[in-house]
Amino acid sequence: MKKLMMIMSATLLLGSCGLYNKYERPDVNTTGLVRDVNSLTDTLAVSDTTSFGNLPWRSVFTDPQLQALIETGLNNNFDLLNAALNVKMVEAQLAVAKLAFVPSFSFTPQGTLSSWDGHTPSKIYSLPVNASWSIDLFGNLLSQKRSAQMALLATKDYQLVVKTNIVAGIANMYYTLLMLDRQLEIVTDMEGLVKETWDMMALQKNLGWARSTSVQSAEANYYAIQAQAADLRRQIRETENSLSLLLGQPAQTIARGKLDNQSLPTEFSTGIALQMLNNRPDVHYAEMSLAQCFYNTQTARSRFYPSITISGSGAYTNNSGAGLVNPGKLLLSAVGSLVQPIFQNGQIVAGLKVAKAQQEQAFNTWQNAILKAGSEVSNALVLYNSSDEKSKLEEKQVAVLKQNVEDTKQLYKSSGSNYLEVITAETSLLNAELSKTADDFYKMQAVVSLYTALGGGRN
Repeated sequence: MKKLMMIMSATLLLGSCGLYNKYERPDVNTTGLVRDVNSLTDTLAVSDTTSFGNLPWRSVFTDPQLQALIETGLNNNFDLLNAALNVKMVEAQLAVAKLAFVPSFSFTPQGTLSSWDGHTPSKIYSLPVNASWSIDLFGNLLSQKRSAQMALLATKDYQLVVKTNIVAGIANMYYTLLMLDRQLEIVTDMEGLVKETWDMMALQKNLGWARSTSVQSAEANYYAIQAQAADLRRQIRETENSLSLLLGQPAQTIARGKLDNQSLPTEFSTGIALQMLNNRPDVHYAEMSLAQCFYNTQTARSRFYPSITISGSGAYTNNSGAGLVNPGKLLLSAVGSLVQPIFQNGQIVAGLKVAKAQQEQAFNTWQNAILKAGSEVSNALVLYNSSDEKSKLEEKQVAVLKQNVEDTKQLYKSSGSNYLEVITAETSLLNAELSKTADDFYKMQAVVSLYTALGGGRN
């Protein structure tokens, strides 16, 4: 029997060796993860290891008013406050998982009074202290503790995801307000120019040099410009309300600077693709979730092996039934038990299958997060380059159209052009100026997106 027990124990130990394995990152191919907007090879080739995303957010967003808004958001945003509370909850769960290795103790005092046929009652008391210790011979408790550790890391990563999104969201809304302010200025200036055109055509009609249709078209164009200004004021108010909500404060006016005064980086280093796996909190969160599922699978495997528990108790009692008499004496006992699951309605097998499937899902989610990160970096780079190229072309276009408006108005005064050419020239100038302002904003938005895509905004 002793030899049989030794053989069974050795078999169980050998079979459970894999239960103590630690999580190791699976192989992942990051070649060509980020597309180069200029290279003919279609792959971003980089030799440096310094990433734009490693810069502190204060070094990227240097506008003092924007920095103050970001500080307010990081202190007051309710989503970020809840993320911090999630970290505290998972920390408490990890503490419980660590304490599972420590014996549990309980104190259950008991007292009994009993009397038979009216005789003097007998008093029996017992002051027992019970202890129980689960021996983690097959890694059940260890894998649960490691799973809790990965859950804590994943929760902290999620907290960084929320923080990064808040920094990016505040910056994007701030630059949106600057763009809308600038567009409102352009429309307001154009409103004055269109009013001058309307007055000029009305004067020429009174002198008999123009028809009523020219005055009507100019007047209608003036009202269209006013309507456009009203729409921009609405967008400004709505953006301020949204930004106030992100800051965790009631809707209010947002103090801000000017679009033309903004200074953002123009040279970017994306670093090596592998850095993205460690820098981006959402990618790291997905990997920590994969590691957690790995240890959950280990826990499911360990349930096929026996659980060993050592229990002990010590009591101070006067119970004569225990062979003791007054005064009270100590009663000590110890018990060891082993429970080997044999048949549990397929629950253990099903649990392992579920754990393996969840691990595969987590792996797929991690792989998708990596590809998403590369796609976001590529999109941010191409947005910046295309917006910069368009803005330079539109700057030339605006200069030409400004001269075109002046020349067309002069020709109209001398009957060298008709009123439609004047209105068309003014409309084209307005659209070009608004488009240039939008592309300048898209450049800023691309900087924010690239910084976020590279895992920035954390420090």
